Amino acid sequence: MSADRYANANASVSHEAYCANLLREHDRNRWLANLFAPAEHRRALNALHAFNSEIERVRDMVSEPLPGEVRLQWWRDLIEGQARGQVSGHPVASELLAAIERYHLPAPALTTLIDAHIHDLYDDLLPGVAELEGYCGETSSSLFRLACLILADGGEAGSADLAGHAGVAYGIAGLMKQAARNAARGQILVPADLMAGHAGAREDLLNGRNTAPLRAMFAELAALALRHLDNAERLLSATPSAVAPAFVGLALVRPQLKRMTQSGFDWFRREAEQPQWRSQWQLWRYSRRLGSSGR
Repeated sequence: MSADRYANANASVSHEAYCANLLREHDRNRWLANLFAPAEHRRALNALHAFNSEIERVRDMVSEPLPGEVRLQWWRDLIEGQARGQVSGHPVASELLAAIERYHLPAPALTTLIDAHIHDLYDDLLPGVAELEGYCGETSSSLFRLACLILADGGEAGSADLAGHAGVAYGIAGLMKQAARNAARGQILVPADLMAGHAGAREDLLNGRNTAPLRAMFAELAALALRHLDNAERLLSATPSAVAPAFVGLALVRPQLKRMTQSGFDWFRREAEQPQWRSQWQLWRYSRRLGSSGR
């Protein structure tokens, strides 16, 4: 192997490791779930989800919306082939472009995901439950669908409805988990029409008060997520076995929602995450179930 080819190979391995490490640090649940995917597709899945982590964390990296929009536009330009400067030195960008080329991932799905996260840069409320479902559809559901395309490797990618329901369930559970953290910086992703049914819940959330109206509001939001989770799991039995591993992460949704709606749960005290071994066990058990039910 020539010196140049050796350097390129080392860089490739380094970029692969970087994406896996970034995911393990910032989105551990998806990193764990990807461990149950076939090894030959795991690199692309980690690249996809590392890209998503970069997009989700843009607000944390900027102090005002405009620099955040600039960062998001860079990713959009990258996917559309218009990025300026050298992108090969950016580990996540390099790995994502390789996955797009290898699996023919559709650019519109990725750019729609980016555009949806522009909302994260502002403190505007989502007007209603329909808009929340749409937000989760353009973000989390898109990730499930793209993961299916990777795992299908050109074959049957399964039901778009399954990815839709799975994404809304997973997305709402994630937003609930981050609700107190987001509220501390003035951002609320609970839809306005749902909050309107629980007098004072918005102010309680913004001011860190763990009240009965607040808990009732989140219980209603959890019920919405569970309805989508139930619909997703009904569809799982008919999904092709090759793409079933894309949905292993759903194993963690129901236990998470149950934990966050228990009577003693405090939304403003940093609740300890469940041990990693328990998450891995739940994911393993779910993966076995998918293996036996997928076709």
